[in-house]
Amino acid sequence: NAKAMGQPRPGETWLLVTSAFHMPRSVGLFRRAEFPVIPWPTDYMAPGSESFGLKFDEASENLAISNIALREWVGLVGYYLTGRIDEVVPGPT
Repeated sequence: NAKAMGQPRPGETWLLVTSAFHMPRSVGLFRRAEFPVIPWPTDYMAPGSESFGLKFDEASENLAISNIALREWVGLVGYYLTGRIDEVVPGPT
């Protein structure tokens, strides 16, 4: 629907602004629709200094973050298997 509403013209630059955690799925959908966009992720859930591991004193935070990550990975795999996106993890072009 976004392509039909936006009606991108050749040579135009469109920004895809969405939460960083689901940018790969969004980019995959736009590519599949042949709607050229430049990803502009927002709403980062981490400042960038994290390391792998659990916060043992923050069980609810661990669960919340795991839930978001699992939902996005299931979404990516599901979209790929149903043909809605062409790559499991759409990378830079």
